[in-house]
Amino acid sequence: MTIDTKLPFDQEYVVNFSKENSEPAWLSELRINALASAEQLPLPKPDKTKINKWNFTQFDSHVVKSEIYQSLSELPEQAKALVDMDATNQSLYIQRNTTPAFLTISEELKANGVIFTDIFTAAREHGDLLQKYFMKNGVKVDEHKLTALHAALMNGGIFLYVPKNVEVKEPIQAIFVHDDASLNLFNHVIVVVEDNSKVTYVENYVSTVDSANGIFNIVTEVIANPNSKVQYGAVDTLAKGITTYVNRRGVANKDARIEWALGLMNDGNTISENTTNLMGDGSFGDTKTVVVGRGEQVQNFTTSVVHFGKHSEGYILKHGVMKDSATSIFNGIGKIEHGASKSNAEQESRVLMLSEKARGDANPILLIDEDDVTAGHAASVGRVDPLQLYYLMSRGIPKTEAERLVIHGFLAPVVQALPIEGVKKQLTAVIERKVK
Repeated sequence: MTIDTKLPFDQEYVVNFSKENSEPAWLSELRINALASAEQLPLPKPDKTKINKWNFTQFDSHVVKSEIYQSLSELPEQAKALVDMDATNQSLYIQRNTTPAFLTISEELKANGVIFTDIFTAAREHGDLLQKYFMKNGVKVDEHKLTALHAALMNGGIFLYVPKNVEVKEPIQAIFVHDDASLNLFNHVIVVVEDNSKVTYVENYVSTVDSANGIFNIVTEVIANPNSKVQYGAVDTLAKGITTYVNRRGVANKDARIEWALGLMNDGNTISENTTNLMGDGSFGDTKTVVVGRGEQVQNFTTSVVHFGKHSEGYILKHGVMKDSATSIFNGIGKIEHGASKSNAEQESRVLMLSEKARGDANPILLIDEDDVTAGHAASVGRVDPLQLYYLMSRGIPKTEAERLVIHGFLAPVVQALPIEGVKKQLTAVIERKVK
């Protein structure tokens, strides 16, 4: 039986919500048009995963107004573990449910004209700049029902803008705290880095409730303009019962680099799309992803790097661990368009299954429309290597501890790529908890 996809909110609600946030006319109009499109558009069709019975549209609560944090000492312990509690000059945004709850910006950012603020403040104070990028170059409103619904009901997120010739030396961090079981989040993150600039951005989605019955619709757009570099780290740890659609997309222009390090650790059913479009000559995209599935989770992860520019390089590395009755699909797509000569597309997907009922499916796909290129892929699905276990156990390490070490070593390439020590430790702790 298919879940009813009739939308829970009408045009009047959307118009009033936009007015309450003092949004510019262009954003209000975009919301109204997106709502109309959402009524007509189909759901996305992720390969080998049927989502027509998943609930993406039926919910009552759209806004959860929460108390702000007066200081970092008021954060939940899960969030405290992610930040440097003693730092005096950091750039940190914390959103509590749908409420902008804490913001501090370093003096370096202020001096260099960097914009780092919540999405609603950005719409009011930097509307023309936001309009230039919002669902224009990355994710489009009318791709399918979930992108249109996201545009219509966006209720959180941030805008990070780095002007030309600015190197931000310290990581910029955002934490999205989920502590209300009634939350349904439509979160939008935009990172724009102008010519010759560099930035590292790391975000965490953290549930402090054990279970919920909510919908999270998350969209990220990263625009890397010529000769810029963006390092984007994310760790998602959303509670059991949350149905998540997450679409993270990057656009790399001439000689630009986008590097993703993603720890996808949600406990609910998840559809994830991560696409990097290498538009410019000499552009570079690297995506590293780790996943742990457990219980009866169903997850689908599609990672794509699409080459349009000459001499572009794209790399995909995905490692997953499945246990209990969890099922995950790993689709890796390297596409070289006609004209993208001298390009290189490489990918590797590997899945460890820790129990008889766990299922992992790694599907490497190369789509090549140009002759003068290089491309390659590797994929494997299997159990923990008995030779590795034997070697460790022969050194006196108990079997359980040996398995733990093998798993951590298997997932280490992404864990080590995260640029904030607290986030590395958190991801390690989550992996430890989920695989034991």
